Amino acid sequence: MVNSTVSRAKIKIEVKDLSIAYGGHKALGPVNLDIRESEIFGVIGPANSGKTSFLNAINRMDMMRTNMNVTGNIRIDDIDTRNWRNVYALRRKIGVVFPLPVGLPLSVYDNVALAPRLAGTAGTQAQLDELVERCLRRAALWDEVKDRLGHLGSLLSGGQQQRLTIARALSQSPEILMLDEFSIAVDPVTTMRIEDVLKELKSEMTIILVTNLVQQANRLADRTAFFLNGECVEIGETEQLFNGQAKDQRTNDYIGGKFG
Repeated sequence: MVNSTVSRAKIKIEVKDLSIAYGGHKALGPVNLDIRESEIFGVIGPANSGKTSFLNAINRMDMMRTNMNVTGNIRIDDIDTRNWRNVYALRRKIGVVFPLPVGLPLSVYDNVALAPRLAGTAGTQAQLDELVERCLRRAALWDEVKDRLGHLGSLLSGGQQQRLTIARALSQSPEILMLDEFSIAVDPVTTMRIEDVLKELKSEMTIILVTNLVQQANRLADRTAFFLNGECVEIGETEQLFNGQAKDQRTNDYIGGKFG
């Protein structure tokens, strides 16, 4: 279990009265919570509990999905993300890792280099080379691909592709890293390697970890929110929740494996 050391940390994300619906069907809400700088914030719950919708709202995916209706307020660094003029600048602060590896039809090198090139921050070729290597090293992938940088990323194994996705997310120097069920298609050994990476990254950024693996949240998260049937049932220090000190019996039952 990760010991929480962020009780006095600055609030990075504030969520107030957040509700989400798809085509009139309520998916989540209302949710009120804050996420602090340099913490791993876990979100657990069974399927269809609203976890991914929560991430989509923070990343303003409703701007791209006509059937997604979001109400309430989300502030990042005290900037209102509901104001569309702020969205694109705020998105540059966020890196996203999806449940399944999303390999672009590019070489390993270009998968990582794409974001800084598009943002105009790639610098010289030597600087870009250094950035690509640094991101691949931070994703615990460099030693496995350093001789295959020109090969298609889609030819890597599933676990390697997921770490490539992490390296690509890191290439934009995010302040927030969101991971949505990153270990679904990853073997246990690679999962543990990625978890070690996340522990190291925590000092540099805020991490939101959505997972249906309760013990993964226990290993990584400083605080954890439990979602169930579109409701944020409880938020607490992970150590307390997993020591049977949850306030809501449903939280204890879910963590104890009585349903899921």
